Amino acid sequence: MKNILFVCTGNSCRSQIAEGFARSLSNERFNIISAGIYPSGVHPMTIATMKEVGIDISDQTSDLLTKDMIEWCHYFITLCGSARDKCTPVPRGIRHIHWEIDNPDVLYTSDDARREGFARVRDEIKRNVQELFNKIDKGEL
Repeated sequence: MKNILFVCTGNSCRSQIAEGFARSLSNERFNIISAGIYPSGVHPMTIATMKEVGIDISDQTSDLLTKDMIEWCHYFITLCGSARDKCTPVPRGIRHIHWEIDNPDVLYTSDDARREGFARVRDEIKRNVQELFNKIDKGEL
């Protein structure tokens, strides 16, 4: 079984959403975790936006990225430039994939705009996870 690691700065939104979708869509074909450079807890709007699409991630935790996690994975996926730039080089044999996804928690000032931002990011990440699985299934990754 292949291992997938999703990483963003705080492991509070983007990587949590990616982990949730990957677990939901993978049919248990992969081991999936997420982590952050500076973990800050799972954001309540992250949990709420995933509940809107029927996925409960309330048991997921915000974890610090470690060297062991990187060495464990087959697919190392960064979801923001900060995570990509701050990570040590990925060891040979591990596929590093980068998705530049906006952080909805910092882009919007009102709660309504923030909720819309979380939903937009959620939908973008779902498409990316589906595309990732399609490429893996076709042997392109």
